[in-house]
Amino acid sequence: MRHLLSSLTFGSCLTLLGCAASAPCPEPSAAAPPNAIVIGQSFVMDSAALGEARRITVYLPPGYAESSQRYPVVYLLDGGAAEDFHHITGIVQVSVANEIMEPVLVIGIENTERRRDLTGPTESEKDKAIAPRVGGSAAFRAFLKNELVPRIERDYRASGERGLMGESLAGLFVLETFFEDPGSFGTYIAVSPSLWWNEGFVLRQAEPRLKTLPVQGKTLYLTVGGVEDNTKETEQIAGILRQHAPPGLVWHYAPLPAEAHNSVYHVGAVNALRLLYAHKREAPGGG
Repeated sequence: MRHLLSSLTFGSCLTLLGCAASAPCPEPSAAAPPNAIVIGQSFVMDSAALGEARRITVYLPPGYAESSQRYPVVYLLDGGAAEDFHHITGIVQVSVANEIMEPVLVIGIENTERRRDLTGPTESEKDKAIAPRVGGSAAFRAFLKNELVPRIERDYRASGERGLMGESLAGLFVLETFFEDPGSFGTYIAVSPSLWWNEGFVLRQAEPRLKTLPVQGKTLYLTVGGVEDNTKETEQIAGILRQHAPPGLVWHYAPLPAEAHNSVYHVGAVNALRLLYAHKREAPGGG
């Protein structure tokens, strides 16, 4: 096991707290240097499913240390400190502060071999050429389900409400997980999913799988841009959902035609998080 300290500099000081892989992380205020702006925690855990150590970043809601509340958890793919962790937690922070969405825990999974972990097997030589190793999504899904989720629910005050969020190849992984093992998460957010992978295998399997998929109470959110994006395939799967979505599945298709592949994630994430984790306002009291 390794004890790692992660830090980033932004302005005066922007710190991620590191903690040992074998122990729970401290509360966010613990061990912070003077004048630090603490935005989260970081720990490393060994994975039997992947055969390697993985760094996990954690965003805790304001007031976490002082409360006993349990929170929904959003598992963020591409979730390292140099990836989408700051982007997504920034959206969460301002939305919670403005009472637009409910507070959540954000658990970011940092990549080691992104294209290996986020893709399923492929018969396409063009697909195989994008990285030395591809097709490892099953092992990565086993890591999330059997190793990471149990650890987070052991060490943090998670409510049991789990969401999975990702964009591009990570959006493909979100949809593949939805069809392969829908019970792993309750909410699935796929932004600009790369459904062209393996000649559209996930897309081609969608209709028959929807006929038997146990998705009662599950939520699926899809969005895509309209400029140089995965628009055609995402519209196709939205069409399949319109015709074949089983009763009990809550699903949303919210295209963003003015956005491109490199801009759609920000707008799509704002819309998805604020809708799916909307702030629950109390009804006005009686007189």
